[in-house]
Amino acid sequence: MKQLLRSTAVWVWGVLMPQRPGALYDRQLVTLAFSLMMVGLVIVASASIPEGISLAGDPFLFVKRHATFLVMALGIAWFVLQVPMVRWQQYNGSMLLLAIIMLVLVLVAGRSVNGSVRWLPLGPFNLQPAEFAKLALFVYLAGYLVRRQHEVRERLIGFMKPLAVLFVLAILLLLQPDLGSVVVMFVTTLGMLFLAGARMMQFIGLILAGVGAVVTLIIAEPYRMRRVTSFLDPWADPFGSGYQLTQSLMAFGRGSWLGEGLGNSIQKLEYLPEAHTDFVFAILGEELGYLGVLAVLALQFFMAAKALRLGHACLQAQRLYEGYLAIGIGIWFSFQTFVNVGAASGMMPTKGLTLPLVSYGGSSLIIMSVAVSMLIRIDFELRQASAQARVREA
Repeated sequence: MKQLLRSTAVWVWGVLMPQRPGALYDRQLVTLAFSLMMVGLVIVASASIPEGISLAGDPFLFVKRHATFLVMALGIAWFVLQVPMVRWQQYNGSMLLLAIIMLVLVLVAGRSVNGSVRWLPLGPFNLQPAEFAKLALFVYLAGYLVRRQHEVRERLIGFMKPLAVLFVLAILLLLQPDLGSVVVMFVTTLGMLFLAGARMMQFIGLILAGVGAVVTLIIAEPYRMRRVTSFLDPWADPFGSGYQLTQSLMAFGRGSWLGEGLGNSIQKLEYLPEAHTDFVFAILGEELGYLGVLAVLALQFFMAAKALRLGHACLQAQRLYEGYLAIGIGIWFSFQTFVNVGAASGMMPTKGLTLPLVSYGGSSLIIMSVAVSMLIRIDFELRQASAQARVREA
């Protein structure tokens, strides 16, 4: 039965998104990215109308901004696509240093929103250094795993060095505060180290230490503790600490199988806070229903699966840097999707993490687009290397 389901999924995927033989790049990956971007543009347009009217009397305020961010993201992604992967490997340390400087700078001159200092004001655009720091860490970590692969596998110090870098970034992020980004970085780093061959006992100790640290951070901050208690029973205080989650659950409930129809959400009418950002998935569920939710989750799943499969192919071809980076991006996308969807549906405490390529937010959209562009470049270089190898064999 399992084999039948797998074969059916592969057949459906091949019919819906055929891959041209001999193509220079992965067309399926490009199609997935554009599909998620278009879904995001439509849902943000729908979910942000009441907020735009309330703030500026313009129902299309946020969708115009999101469209601008999308154009910027595509332009930057096109530029990144021209950069050979060897350049990222060569300058990964400089990129990490820049991320640390930006995280320090945001604490000094950042903009405060809802009690958090996470944004650097750059004229009309607010830059969120945490998004850049995620990518910078994974680019650096991929380079470290190539340089120190034997040390990571055989010595504890090799395992601890990248964790020391993560600790520095985590401290700077927690001062903002931004626990969600720290958790994403921790899980992705853990996955990359595991695939690099680090010892199992080190992982067990690290997981226990990580869980203990998260529990301590939750207990230490009353607002985090309120989030956890409201997540466990949001209906105990539906107009207080559980308000956001109960409104999100009502959105999913109203959506049923086929949804209320695009634009017909009730919860976005000032009932559900952050309807076009962190909780855009709830509005999507209300307007497009269970089938719409499944479709978007399938797009996210195939995107992450593409990245992981590409990473595996690179490792098999001994292109270690590209392989580790692609796997890191795949874990990042999948885990951040899980956290965002889990928070909106009540499976996890609320965290301020966007739905990749869908939620409103310039920094997130641009950095995620850059990550996808890197995957396309990795795939392009792998295809070129494979084609050259076949020519030499012939």
